[in-house]
Amino acid sequence: MIILFTDFGANDLYVGQVKGVLHRGAPNVPVIDLLHEVPAFNVRAGAHLLAALSAQFQAGSVFLAVIDPGVGGPRQSMVLEADGKWFVGPDNGLLSVVHQRASASQCWHVRWQPENLSASFHGRDLFAPIAARIAMGDFPHAQLEVGNLDEILQQEDLPEIIYLDHYGNAVTGLRAAEISQGVTLKVGGQLVRHARIFSEVPVGEAFWYQNSIGLVEIAVNRGSAAGQLKLSIGHSVEICPG
Repeated sequence: MIILFTDFGANDLYVGQVKGVLHRGAPNVPVIDLLHEVPAFNVRAGAHLLAALSAQFQAGSVFLAVIDPGVGGPRQSMVLEADGKWFVGPDNGLLSVVHQRASASQCWHVRWQPENLSASFHGRDLFAPIAARIAMGDFPHAQLEVGNLDEILQQEDLPEIIYLDHYGNAVTGLRAAEISQGVTLKVGGQLVRHARIFSEVPVGEAFWYQNSIGLVEIAVNRGSAAGQLKLSIGHSVEICPG
């Protein structure tokens, strides 16, 4: 399967064009829209979201990952194999957290360019054809060169808000397994304690919990944490003693 992870926006004109290329190159391979609302241009948030979300998929999955504010510039294009999963995208740090956390990984630079390469849409013209070939089991050796990632972000957990869903729940870059449930978080000027599920706190109360992809998430029971705590992408989260 091919999994799409982008900041393109689900309602804009970009995702459909990418899917058209994937259908031509890999007509019988399922394509999954994992997320098209990664915070725009935010490579760091995207890298941590990608690491958490990709852990839910099986080996052999091909991720087409595009948060690419430097498209058309000097940044390289990259294929990464990490623990049997494939990632195709820009070498701007987006793939680096997955790479560093993997037990085994290998990288290739993409040296091929199609004849009609748009300067502003490598997701469609460059990454999608490569992803389709890998998904079809036709690894494009002649188009790639073994190399290393040029841009490496710190793989340590990120103590800030990296995603806001439509409920107003605030996903952080902290892995819940790495901190004690007894700690209190300080965010938006408020101290927030742990609860396992929403119904464990009164309606309207803020709390933090381990979400379904293993990250610390800040929520309000039947309310919006983003609105109530005035949170936005990049807002810092402080871990306090219990």
